[in-house]
Amino acid sequence: MPDTHPRAAAAWMLVAGLLFAIMDAAIKWIADSYSPFQVATLRSIAAMPPVLLWIILGGKLGTLVRIHWPLHLVRGVIGVGVMVCFIYGLARMPLSTAYAIVFAAPLMITALAVPLLREKVGPSRWVAILVGLMGVLVVLRPGVSGVATGPGLVMLGAALFYALAAITVRKLAQRDSPEAMVFWFLLLLGVFAGAVAAFDWRPVQREHYLPIAVIGLTGSLAQVALTHAFRLGEASQIAPLEYAGLLWVVLLDLFIWNALPDAMTWVGAAIIVGSGIYLVHRDSVAAASARPPGEIV
Repeated sequence: MPDTHPRAAAAWMLVAGLLFAIMDAAIKWIADSYSPFQVATLRSIAAMPPVLLWIILGGKLGTLVRIHWPLHLVRGVIGVGVMVCFIYGLARMPLSTAYAIVFAAPLMITALAVPLLREKVGPSRWVAILVGLMGVLVVLRPGVSGVATGPGLVMLGAALFYALAAITVRKLAQRDSPEAMVFWFLLLLGVFAGAVAAFDWRPVQREHYLPIAVIGLTGSLAQVALTHAFRLGEASQIAPLEYAGLLWVVLLDLFIWNALPDAMTWVGAAIIVGSGIYLVHRDSVAAASARPPGEIV
């Protein structure tokens, strides 16, 4: 199997998380000024040039054609759901609260893998999923002064769409290149979201040119960093580092919007993150036990 470099992989994963957090902060910056569909379209347009440059420099243009079209189309539609729900919620809640809710996605992925991928999930992982979803309820706090309002529930919808998108990625990764998956996701996101945004398109304000450029550049670089992370390290080792994104967005909330999560959001986020890390650990143990004797881990 390919040589792994755990430290380099971890560094790339942390960089990817930081870049995604900056991208989301820039999206939040403009989310009040345009419809979620227009923001999703602008995100696609801004990211396409650097992604194309990455593909050309890597000599991967040929991989963009030989793809599994039906799944890409499904992923494109689901991707619009992810972005529109996420952008709508971002405009109405702190970044850190939004991340805490969306971190429920790995729990949903594990649960959805049973009916959609025919994967087996043992009792301990079902318990972890239920505990994690209890953490989501702590963050949302239905019936109390929490965020179980429209934006909070829409953000939970974004997590569900993200989980469905991840299921399609698992299938696509078996046959299509990472470059093809990134390119066609962005293109289809722009086409599908743009078709809806066209009915309520607003002129882009000049002061938003910079944040839109930041969205495109950081989103593209984050994809490259993520690719390097999974190329250099094992998924079970680096996936938990995705939760470091919560630290990045807390800092961004503090320094840009002077906002911090309340105590209950911290408690709920800790429950969600703990459950997610446990699931990743269980997956790594299961993968290790399935390896033939003598195979290098």
